[in-house]
Amino acid sequence: MRTGLFILLFFLFCESATGADLPPFDGLVEPEELVDYSSHVPGILKEVLVERGAWVKKGQILAKLKSGVEKAEVGVAQARVEFAKRKMVRNEQLYKKKLISIHDKDELETEIQLAELQLVEVKERLALRTIRSTINGVVVERLGAPGEYVGEEHFITVAQLNPLVIELVVPEKYLDSIKVGQTAKVQMYVPVSSSHTAKVVIVDQVLDAASSTFGVRLELSNPHLKLPAGVKCQVVF
Repeated sequence: MRTGLFILLFFLFCESATGADLPPFDGLVEPEELVDYSSHVPGILKEVLVERGAWVKKGQILAKLKSGVEKAEVGVAQARVEFAKRKMVRNEQLYKKKLISIHDKDELETEIQLAELQLVEVKERLALRTIRSTINGVVVERLGAPGEYVGEEHFITVAQLNPLVIELVVPEKYLDSIKVGQTAKVQMYVPVSSSHTAKVVIVDQVLDAASSTFGVRLELSNPHLKLPAGVKCQVVF
């Protein structure tokens, strides 16, 4: 009799420990990343290569600024590097014949190094005139147009939809019942009713004193990009 009671208590404890008593929680499905793109340097837009709703890949060009001056600077710097190298070749034989000093040879080598560094610098400045996507995602906002001035204010926003994330606000009494790595069922009703499995990736360890709650983030795989973001859902552990 005692053995049977012990087994019953054991299973009840295990059920409680695994979070079986957790109620459903309302959540919001959001993009994994939402990136606002502005320009590192102020300038005039030459072209914007994407529209709202377009899918983009990491590294893809989103927009270009006018860069005629920067391209000219690259050409000048490249010409200086090539001239310095030709000068070095011409003077190499003179050095071997001891017609120029080691000091003169060192000056020539330094001249090449400085020219190459300047070339790198102007190429970097030119690269800043091109805005590239840092994620795979969809364009959700596009404000700029060719001829407009851009700077610190963003003019393109890209959302990464794989994976999606779900943010929950959970009462503090359930803090010990939800762990990183735990799975849960996600019930979505938009655009169609469907159920999916998500995994807990973040459990906040600093509680909100005003509401006695803590945050939980789940990750939901969306490889075929069929699930939308910005919709409400219900999460059941």
